Amino acid sequence: MAGSTFGSYFRVTTWGESHGTSIGCIVDGCPAGLELGEADIQPMLDRRKPGQSQFTTQRPESDTVHILSGVFEGKTTGTPIAMEIANTSQRSADYSQIAKVYRPGHADYTFQQKYGFRDYRGGGRSSGRETAARVAAGAIAAKLLAQFGICVFAYSERIAGVSVDPEHFSREERDKNKLYMPDAGAAEEAAAAVEAARADTDSVGGIIGCFIDGLPAGLGEPVFDKFDAKLAQAILSIGAVKGFEIGEGFDAADLRGSIDNDGFENVDGVIRKTSDHSGGTLGGMSDGGQVYFRAAVKPTPSIAKQQRTVTTEGENVTISIHGRHDPVIVPRAVVVVESMAAITTSDLLLANASAKLSSLDKIYQR
Repeated sequence: MAGSTFGSYFRVTTWGESHGTSIGCIVDGCPAGLELGEADIQPMLDRRKPGQSQFTTQRPESDTVHILSGVFEGKTTGTPIAMEIANTSQRSADYSQIAKVYRPGHADYTFQQKYGFRDYRGGGRSSGRETAARVAAGAIAAKLLAQFGICVFAYSERIAGVSVDPEHFSREERDKNKLYMPDAGAAEEAAAAVEAARADTDSVGGIIGCFIDGLPAGLGEPVFDKFDAKLAQAILSIGAVKGFEIGEGFDAADLRGSIDNDGFENVDGVIRKTSDHSGGTLGGMSDGGQVYFRAAVKPTPSIAKQQRTVTTEGENVTISIHGRHDPVIVPRAVVVVESMAAITTSDLLLANASAKLSSLDKIYQR
């Protein structure tokens, strides 16, 4: 299977299936000397793991990570970092009813058309459980970025049509509620909307917002490997994400150039923008300001409500999907978006080291 690796300099490869023995990843390209242990990775995995609240699947996985290579005496060695997360609660029998049925909203049909078979136990390689491996890699990327004062912060911006009020936005509030919304009032209203959908055997979606602070200007390439283009690829590679926009995004289409253009000013010798309609990038490169993007997340496709579909033999049937499923994916996807943004930024940060001769001179001067 192609396409399981992301990145050129900070490279992440994930492996494993939802109901296999384990899942994991290999991170290659992380510089030697970064202090790293399992305790640095586990907190981010705990934000994604199932069973946290009534808003997540009750599959009881601890998602405990084990570092298998690439770390010695508490520091990275510069060699590939292999990590494993055991699957301890596979109830494959829950999926026997759909062994010969294509589930609406899932990759069942397309996977079988491509490979000639499919792992119907929770979706196999197409399962959202694969994202746990991305989060483990993202934790390493986040720690690497922190060495340079760069921070990635993602949050639930909208759930079930309930949006965060900018007047009540609080980064500290995000981790105080299980919907990961930085607005206590919005979180309470959204929770009621999720419960209503679940009572109706249905699910809801939402929007995840993300900030990247502390970036230097110049990350990203001006043609195919633009910062925003790489971010879009990373975020859209998350199975539940159906849309991506940066800065004003689609709203920019309705603005005039005099409004959409970000001016510049010199403040005490520091050049900065007077606004940020562009979302922190210009010409595909970071402009030194805050990067801001949004990701649209679809409703959970596994629902108990009756839906029309067909069997693998082409028979028209209806299906009601039972088992342990999230009524909303957004909260657990927040840390996945954060991780993919950190991985992308780390990759471009390392790539940028060779952009100027002066940078190489600082490393290799004699």
